[in-house]
Amino acid sequence: MDLDQLTALRTPEGSAALAAAAEVAGGDPLAAAAALRSAGIPGGLAAAALTQAELRRRAAGKFGPAAAGMFLTRAGLEQATRRVVADRRAARLRAAGVTTLADLGCGLGADALAAARAGIRVHGVEADPVTAAMAAANAEAAGLADLVTVECGDATAFDVSRVDGAFCDPARRRAGTGRRIFDPNAYSPPWDFVTGLAARVPRTVVKVAPGLDHALIPAGAEAEWVSVDGDLVEAALWCGPLADVPRRATLLRSKEGAPVNASGREGAPAYHLTGTGADEAAVGAVRRFLFDPDPAVVRAHLVAELSADLGATLADPSIAYLYADAAHATPFARCLEITDVLPFSLKRLRALLRERRVGRVEILKRGSALEPEKLRRDLRLAGDEAASLVLTRVAGAPTVLICRPAPAAG
Repeated sequence: MDLDQLTALRTPEGSAALAAAAEVAGGDPLAAAAALRSAGIPGGLAAAALTQAELRRRAAGKFGPAAAGMFLTRAGLEQATRRVVADRRAARLRAAGVTTLADLGCGLGADALAAARAGIRVHGVEADPVTAAMAAANAEAAGLADLVTVECGDATAFDVSRVDGAFCDPARRRAGTGRRIFDPNAYSPPWDFVTGLAARVPRTVVKVAPGLDHALIPAGAEAEWVSVDGDLVEAALWCGPLADVPRRATLLRSKEGAPVNASGREGAPAYHLTGTGADEAAVGAVRRFLFDPDPAVVRAHLVAELSADLGATLADPSIAYLYADAAHATPFARCLEITDVLPFSLKRLRALLRERRVGRVEILKRGSALEPEKLRRDLRLAGDEAASLVLTRVAGAPTVLICRPAPAAG
């Protein structure tokens, strides 16, 4: 996609091409291209429209129905914030008194649009000309052009004295190749600029990769990990007066795009577990029930806080499975009832499952080098019963736990 193609897509002819492409997207690409050509759409315009139609189809999971009118790039869609997450962040910023926001490295504008929907005036800055033009077009398509301005330029040169809040989502993929960047110093804008923002704009939020090294978290910042329906999707650093706690795990259990308030409880329930991230859970024996913590809890280093809430312990100090004598209802972990605890032995496990007539297994693992699909094949399952297998370590020893769904917890 280049600027000329984007301009063409925004003409009446382009809109017609996009509508035609939406009708055939998701099927055979050669047949789709032929259909557009037979409708008299020029080849270049047809190709651009089909690319957008396919990206919009993929984007529906992140942006909901709004994806149908957005302009997208593959790289931009990959890094864009899911709407349910962006809306909750925007609500928190608005509740903290932010009225004008610099979105530095705004990408396709997902966070800028969320902030504008919350009533915040947004100044977006994006280094790539095509992406910047798409962000502006997306604001216009959403009816938010009066609250969102986008300029193509260097985020590090933006005059932040014009705003009372800042959001930065540094690019973590290399331009041209799309390869992930794991060294924060190679981000764009670079990490030293990102972490220095809070000194100039106290109410600063930085979106970071979920795998961020805790050692890189600035002193005094709140580090938050966010999961949506059990998938860990991002982490964010809340700086200055926005920081409420050292560590937070936020779990969203809702459809994408649902409206939220500052607490995240209207339309998109949010569950928060907070703590220092420095405590350690007690270690004990395997007990009747296993709790598999949400990945946001694990990455936030809040397993100890969860264990205290559940009256649970670890069976191995390095494995984030918790064990308790009773099942408890919690949004922060899945609960399974343990029926058998075995030192790992393929032969013994296969025999036991055959005896129980288990033909379907779910395989979970932490601390095991075994490949679940290979193990599934090696088990040669047959039968009409189901079970969950947990591959783990107990006191350092390879162990398999055979489990079933826990009874309704109180």
